[in-house]
Amino acid sequence: MLEPTTVYTPSSKRYDAMTYNHAGDSGLQLPAISLGFWHNFGDTTPYDAMRRIVFTAFDNGITHFDLANNYGPEPGSAEKNCGRLLREYFRHHRDELVISTKAGYEMWQGPYGDLGSRKYLLASLDQSLERLGLDYVDIFYHHRMDPSTPLEETMGALATAVDSGKALYVGLSNYDGPTLEKASAILAEMHVPFVINQNRYNIFDRTVERNGLKETANRLGKGLITFSPLAQGLLTNRYLDGIPADSRIAHDGRFLHADVLTDARLQQIRDLNDIARRRGQTLAEMALAWLLHDGKVTSVLVGASRPQQLLDDIGALRDTTFSDEELRRIDEISLR
Repeated sequence: MLEPTTVYTPSSKRYDAMTYNHAGDSGLQLPAISLGFWHNFGDTTPYDAMRRIVFTAFDNGITHFDLANNYGPEPGSAEKNCGRLLREYFRHHRDELVISTKAGYEMWQGPYGDLGSRKYLLASLDQSLERLGLDYVDIFYHHRMDPSTPLEETMGALATAVDSGKALYVGLSNYDGPTLEKASAILAEMHVPFVINQNRYNIFDRTVERNGLKETANRLGKGLITFSPLAQGLLTNRYLDGIPADSRIAHDGRFLHADVLTDARLQQIRDLNDIARRRGQTLAEMALAWLLHDGKVTSVLVGASRPQQLLDDIGALRDTTFSDEELRRIDEISLR
């Protein structure tokens, strides 16, 4: 077993500044800001950088670490690196953490490593637990809808994950409102603790408003945790004057391409930044606060490449109240 390279003593005040929200009608509480392992916990990131990020997160009340089987690069590496961090520094704090993972996108080649079959989901969960070095995860998600597999089969696999003790709760990711409602009814009949949905949502991307997911989750008493809250960096001050040489657009085209930064989009960003400045916030702070303003979003998943980014994101919690005029103006700008 690897020995810790740094003795880690968490801050005794780690819960003081964080807000915690119930995941829908469940008893599970999540921090308003959660840490996503999507981008910066693969094998291309130095381990010491990952360590400093998770220390900063936990020291500031971020108790939820969110993963998936295919997070990397390479697929599986984020879980493997998270497992090392948990083993070396958090073994005495496991019960203070919510660890979630997912399966649903391609993890290995062939017919059994993708989508929503019982065989894939339960095999993937076993592999995830091995990489994480855990007996169970707190939340196990189906990562995306799969019209090629009966919904009853996929939900039955989630039920088995809970019944086997390998997951405490289950969640659905990237579902729409109608499919969520059908899945929820199946899970309720099996008495499965389905508590949360995970979907992309930000000022520029209102898909969960259009496809009924947000309204349905709220009506059914299910939580909603959102990813890409800053639109891959567009809702920050990074692009106010164009594309910086060290930006994600410039050096990593996997998730954000230069052609999205049109003159019209750039003007939207500048107009939104003007509202944020009048509120006494950065654009990123306002974008995070906007997601939390109506109480229907349980938690916002953020990524970080350095600790200061997390501290900046937590700063959004100082003001999540918006006037009707501010909300109207944000909609007017972002939806035009």
